[in-house]
Amino acid sequence: MRMTANAEKSSPIEVVVVVLPESSIMSLASVLDPMRAANRVAGRPVFRWRLLSADGEAVTLTCDIPIPVDGRFSPPLDGDLLLVIGGFNLYRHAGKRFLAALQECARHFDIVAGIESGCWLLGRSGLLNGRKATAHWEELEDFSQAFPGLTVIGDRFVTDGKYWTSGGASPTFDMMLHLITERLGPALALDVASIFVYDQMHSPTDVQPFVSLGRIEARDPELAGAIRLMERTLERPMTVAALARRLAISQRKLELLFARALSISPGAYYLRLRLQVAHRLVRDSGIPMRDIALRCGFDSLSAFSRAYRREYGASPLKMRSANRATSSRAETNSLPPA
Repeated sequence: MRMTANAEKSSPIEVVVVVLPESSIMSLASVLDPMRAANRVAGRPVFRWRLLSADGEAVTLTCDIPIPVDGRFSPPLDGDLLLVIGGFNLYRHAGKRFLAALQECARHFDIVAGIESGCWLLGRSGLLNGRKATAHWEELEDFSQAFPGLTVIGDRFVTDGKYWTSGGASPTFDMMLHLITERLGPALALDVASIFVYDQMHSPTDVQPFVSLGRIEARDPELAGAIRLMERTLERPMTVAALARRLAISQRKLELLFARALSISPGAYYLRLRLQVAHRLVRDSGIPMRDIALRCGFDSLSAFSRAYRREYGASPLKMRSANRATSSRAETNSLPPA
């Protein structure tokens, strides 16, 4: 059936799921299990899916579990929803033939979604040109540089016409709930979320956090607010006193919140958060060290290098040199020219 809000209820939504080697089992489960649960709750097959791979052979995921598939991803294919799940070493598993198949098949689906690194394949095939899209928060900058013809947004998932992209496993679960809400109604989506004890259904415009707060957000909203404020001010870090004033609490209370929940001072946590972002940029990008220092709130390269060495046991330059021996995440998502 073609997916419309008024579609014939007895006709299942036809889904093709393409999974590449070295994908995350959580991303795959976040696609398949909401559909399975929706079928169970509805008491009839509201979704019908096929699982395909690039070569028709079983796919080994990052956890080394092999996943059998129903066949090879190649035209002709059509349906309602095409989901492409990618992971590490993307360029090894998806070459010119795969991209050509994706371009051709995308024309015959109502919705085409890139899951995790799958968004890179949509971008590389030109399907996202002139559109809004997202990627995993660690890759947003690289994704934006790789595809200047699209608007990159740091939301959990993005829907722009028929093309959807998600930033990770949990956002993919949100995206599937959003799909169920749109096509099958909010009551069914709520029932599916409840099966997985999923307490908070996110909208497409919810921003991807650097830190997943889990139950802290509900249990201790002041602490969660402090961490979110730190995330927003990495480039220009505030003093602990200024953080407390912005949060309308005393500095002493802020210190107690961090000590009780995380066994760390707010200043030390703030520094660790800045260094974690810097560490990713050192390993996975070619951004000059001075620029990384400024982006992460250090007023000099020497101050950044000292703090980095204390945290990671090596200078940023040595860490980058050592990491070049293996494929960085940015490199693994850079496909060869079409």
